[in-house]
Amino acid sequence: MIEHNAIWKAIDMLAARHGISTSALARLAGLDPTAFNKSKRFSKEGRERWPSTESIAKALDATDESFESFWGESGSYSQIQSQNNPSTVPLLGFAQAGAGGFFDSGGFPAGQGWDEVKLPGHENENTYALEVMGASMLPLYRDGDVIIVSPTEQLRRGDRVVVKTNDGEVVAKILFRQSEKQVELHSLNPDHNPIIIKNNDLDWIARILWASQ
Repeated sequence: MIEHNAIWKAIDMLAARHGISTSALARLAGLDPTAFNKSKRFSKEGRERWPSTESIAKALDATDESFESFWGESGSYSQIQSQNNPSTVPLLGFAQAGAGGFFDSGGFPAGQGWDEVKLPGHENENTYALEVMGASMLPLYRDGDVIIVSPTEQLRRGDRVVVKTNDGEVVAKILFRQSEKQVELHSLNPDHNPIIIKNNDLDWIARILWASQ
């Protein structure tokens, strides 16, 4: 019987053998760049998601590999990964993040328009990168800084977070308080007043894990 983790591992190994990320493999096959992302392999409720036979066939055709080599390749994936495929995460300009079509309902990357950035040592499959543009996040984050965020990390008071509202506003703030009804956010810039967002008006919130300062 084909197991869920085995079929996804075979896709990971296929990408690694060709020295590319799973996102690059999806693009090469003419698929959505996020089709093979690890965040797509389980639903928000934890249910297993499987790749379609069509997507696998397109990936094999794009890499000129047979199903036998795809399924029967032996060897250590972690070894191939470390040699050929440095850790990469999806990258999006911060200004674009407020537009529609770049995120699913859980705050994970979706749709077209994402780039990639190499980040050795940051291999959490649920992370992605946002590039700061302009001076709106001074003094903490400057134009051109890259921040790594995760929508699955547990949130605690004092965490730096990125928040997207249902109106499309995207801001980086400090989480001061979170309740069943609302979140209270304090600004990175002390000259700006705290804001309160009702949970009904909140699209998603993601914890900032790292910045390339």
